[in-house]
Amino acid sequence: MNIPQLDNTYIANTYARFPVTIARGKGSLVWDADDKVYIDMATGIAVNSFGIADPAWIRAVTEQLCTVQHTSNLYYTAPDAQLAQLLCEKTGMKKVFFSNSGAEANECAIKAARKYAADHKGSEYSTIITLKNSFHGRTITTLAATGQDVFHHDFLPLTEGFAYAEANDLDDLKAQVAAHKCAAIMMEVVQGEGGVIPLTQEFVKGAAQLAAEQDLLLICDEVQIGNGRSGKLYGYMHYGITPDIVSTAKGLGGGLPLGATLLGEKVQDVLTPGSHGSTFGGNPVCCAGALSILHRLDGPLLQSVQEKSDFIVSSLTGAKGVKSVTGLGLMLGVETERPVKDVINDCMARGVLVISAKNKVRLLPALNIPMAQLEQAIGVLKDVCAGE
Repeated sequence: MNIPQLDNTYIANTYARFPVTIARGKGSLVWDADDKVYIDMATGIAVNSFGIADPAWIRAVTEQLCTVQHTSNLYYTAPDAQLAQLLCEKTGMKKVFFSNSGAEANECAIKAARKYAADHKGSEYSTIITLKNSFHGRTITTLAATGQDVFHHDFLPLTEGFAYAEANDLDDLKAQVAAHKCAAIMMEVVQGEGGVIPLTQEFVKGAAQLAAEQDLLLICDEVQIGNGRSGKLYGYMHYGITPDIVSTAKGLGGGLPLGATLLGEKVQDVLTPGSHGSTFGGNPVCCAGALSILHRLDGPLLQSVQEKSDFIVSSLTGAKGVKSVTGLGLMLGVETERPVKDVINDCMARGVLVISAKNKVRLLPALNIPMAQLEQAIGVLKDVCAGE
């Protein structure tokens, strides 16, 4: 059997895969099994922050892999302690819990918020307000937190204790808070799976003020927009707010599974021994890779992310066949006149890998993609959108 046949025979049928078998890669280029080369504008859905086979990341991971690959959290290791320190120093948060994925990072955020509310206001204060069109993961609880019915109906009953407000509607958010005994407000400042839609400055700042007035925790889901992708270290930093809890994953590990839940001053001590845990969380190899990533998310790199974002937006805005461009930094959604599936397939045929988010083409290139490759990829996308 070839690889697609093996996959279809033995792997659960949960993915509608593209007809491409990725064999190898370097930076922002990947080659398929037939040695056709593509410019990668998806990076494993915002995971490969510095592309494929990044030398600095490989050195960090390999060195740690040859030292100790796993110990469990019954013992101390240097990489997870150093990574937690760096995350806290760069954000002003106080403590970090490490897990394996964005969904797990969000599960920890939800648990921390509910425990804090139970400890300080009573166990009946458990509702978490999320936003319609949001996406927070695929576990039963993070599906419940996700404000999209399409993800719910096959898996009922979901975890109770979530209510949904209209995104960018502060009055509706206030109404939801008033109608429930709440623990927290949880939001993505850019709704990724919902169509790469940024929240407005007015709404985010209003939500933060409302949380402060009502003694609610503010949780920012930075799983996809975080770790430099927005042009700042974390997307919430564009809005001048300070969350109580930040969840992140994807690009933090640079290609290895790693989630992190950052706990602010209010909640830094809410989790106690035995109240939460993870066998693989804080794995030293994953944390070593993340240290390599995080150390390089400096001012010049973040400035280049914004410059590349500006190039993409200016190139595509008003272009033939393009209805709109939304997003932040190098997480952008392109609404096209042609069906999005046709645009993706035609780009693929011409050597550019892009993905979708609802009715849009989603662009998630490596943060350090060379400008020449970015220009080539955007040129292909423009031609495809125009039907040329």
